[in-house]
Amino acid sequence: MTAAPAARAAPGDGLLRGLPFALAVLLVLAAIAYPLASGAARDVVSWTIVLLGASLSVVHAGASRGPRSGLAVLALVTAVAVAFEAIGLATGFPYGRYTYSDTLGPTLLGVPLLVPLAWLMMAWPSWVLARRLAAPVRASRRRPARVVAAAAVFAGWDVVLDPQMVQAGYWTWADPSPGLPGIDTVPLTNLAGWLLAGVVLMSLLDPLVARTALPRSPRTGDAPALLVLGWMTLGGAVAHAGWLGLPGSAAWGAALALPVLAVLLVQRRRAAAVRR
Repeated sequence: MTAAPAARAAPGDGLLRGLPFALAVLLVLAAIAYPLASGAARDVVSWTIVLLGASLSVVHAGASRGPRSGLAVLALVTAVAVAFEAIGLATGFPYGRYTYSDTLGPTLLGVPLLVPLAWLMMAWPSWVLARRLAAPVRASRRRPARVVAAAAVFAGWDVVLDPQMVQAGYWTWADPSPGLPGIDTVPLTNLAGWLLAGVVLMSLLDPLVARTALPRSPRTGDAPALLVLGWMTLGGAVAHAGWLGLPGSAAWGAALALPVLAVLLVQRRRAAAVRR
């Protein structure tokens, strides 16, 4: 009896797996260019980073969990982002009073189209990381643990991002106090708002991915999404400290990222010990 031939990979599988890595590398290069650019060139780099990050999220979700998941992530995150931002602009809830600059381009319900793309850039890698952080949790509690962890990562990323965007003039706060120690341009209400938005978004995103993902997902690794998240947080902290004159947000970025890295390292060592 002869062995059955191994299943052949679909012609596009290699490209589908490689594209998220290519997008991640391009995004890292763009992020490196940001503190080195100025004026209109820096605006172009900002747009490039967000477009690459949003594309990476959709492509990686589709490559790792299936096309339905990629499209579902795109639709859900965009809808939630526009809803929260439009309400925030109109009422000041939940972030506090703020206004967007005209340099961000066309808007929908007063929300620049770049903003939901930025949410998309941040949301999917946050969920991917949370999935790993919550893996050791008891099965019955794993979903709420994922939601809470993803919301915390989502909000923590903004602690680094928001001062940088305020410095660039993309939005301003009517009253930026009180803020986190070392950050005097962004109010604490913004952090509270991002935590709330993160809990709502991840509470919807987690079951949506479960319903739309193909069997035996993920079909490719999570390295591209985690690379972008790690670089934009720790790399952003280095840029804030060394080039952008934002030592407060640099310190917060490092303080928030290092415990997560420690948890991942402990998980990796435990997994290696189990395999021995």
